[in-house]
Amino acid sequence: MAYDIVKLHMGAAKCAVDLGDGSERGEYVDQDYILHKLGRPHRAISLMYCYYPLDKEWPQRISEACRDKEVSFAWDYPYDDYFTYKGGVNGDLSDEPFKYMREIRAHGQDVILTLTIDPNVPDEHLIAIAKDLSTFGRMMIRINHEATGNWFSFTKRATYRQIADFYVKFHKILKKHAPNVSTILCAGGIEKPRAKQIEKEEEFADAVRATDIWSIDKYLSLHWGWPYDIAEKGGTTHNRLKVKSVYDLGKRSFKRFTELCGGKIKPMVLSELNADGDVTGAYEQAEMMKLFCGLVKKEKDKWLSGFTCYQFRDRGRLGLETEDPNNPNVGIEQPLLKTYKEIIHDPFFMPEMTEGKKAKLPVKLRWGGSEDADGLAVKLHFDADPVFCEVTFEEELNLMLEINGRWFYKSPKAKTIDLMPAFYENRLNGAKDLTLKIFAPPASGENDPKDGKDWRTNSYTAITKLPDIRIRYEAVEPSKDK
Repeated sequence: MAYDIVKLHMGAAKCAVDLGDGSERGEYVDQDYILHKLGRPHRAISLMYCYYPLDKEWPQRISEACRDKEVSFAWDYPYDDYFTYKGGVNGDLSDEPFKYMREIRAHGQDVILTLTIDPNVPDEHLIAIAKDLSTFGRMMIRINHEATGNWFSFTKRATYRQIADFYVKFHKILKKHAPNVSTILCAGGIEKPRAKQIEKEEEFADAVRATDIWSIDKYLSLHWGWPYDIAEKGGTTHNRLKVKSVYDLGKRSFKRFTELCGGKIKPMVLSELNADGDVTGAYEQAEMMKLFCGLVKKEKDKWLSGFTCYQFRDRGRLGLETEDPNNPNVGIEQPLLKTYKEIIHDPFFMPEMTEGKKAKLPVKLRWGGSEDADGLAVKLHFDADPVFCEVTFEEELNLMLEINGRWFYKSPKAKTIDLMPAFYENRLNGAKDLTLKIFAPPASGENDPKDGKDWRTNSYTAITKLPDIRIRYEAVEPSKDK
């Protein structure tokens, strides 16, 4: 059967959604599982790593290297208890975080790499890291986040001025050796209602001007004493803020960043956002996130480009799932997951799709990233709610597919993809026209210089044949029980 196909462009959402996957509080969860649970890819997946190669314990994860050390706070170790970045000088690009970065990009998402770094490392280390990242397309890197705090190891090894200068230096090195990478400055913003300046403004003003993206971390509630104490009434290691107050402080931070740049506007994100169930309980945790996102939708002056929900699976109560204490590979869904799923399927938080001219095979699809990609839309007519709906590809293509509001991943080796989950929660009430959207992120997760002059930011995939599309409206054999 012949189908009409048109060119399709995927652009930025009004407010993008990113997702944290793994940190000191939880392990990395594979992208197939997350996609099936949430039904759509994110703009980007945030990974958290550290790089302290001058320390004697390196490259061990510090909580494992100091297993016998008594600590009373999560950041009491010699360096930050994140997964260790295995790249850099004499690094191994087959190890973490690169194997996860490849999976993330193959699944149609960009990478946000949060990296805490010893500010005393020689420039050769920064150049090596930049070269590590040069093949991963339009990724973002958050360098020494929460930089105006005092808990991370890098804040104990340098002054705030030195930390800010280090940020600017690394930013310039990335622009030279990995121009595909955008930098995120995550420092203190406007922290108090009457404040007129951002935290440590004098020290970080140049970094605010240099960076590509502005960011602050904002928790609507947080138990920062986890896991060394329990949040109870009267305790001093947790807090809860008014949602509207957090929103307003974020907006005022954006305005001050803009003023420091002479009126120049840059993207502004919240790199860590959630409410902590340790403080609120599971139900109010979901309510607070819903309220915050409602304020974002109502805003007339668009100031927030995106936010990162921290995180997918957590050993505490800061995740969409909690980790089963008996089995770290098992997640226990929280009420927040259902609420978050509703939020990210709101058109306001979804990438914009623009149909173009009619297309004729073969077609070369372009993947610039999750906010800039050219794909295909296949026009389909459904007579009724289907009983069977599947697509079978002859070509070994790496694809992201969407129909009826749900996304699917097809690896190069997979041939048939069952699309029926797109109808389980969103059944058709009668005849309806739908489009099957097809995009082609790089199968290897990395961009290839063979793709031409723009290879650092674009990858290309040729599709010469549409899949066989099987749609049926009744059982293969009629019921014998009626």
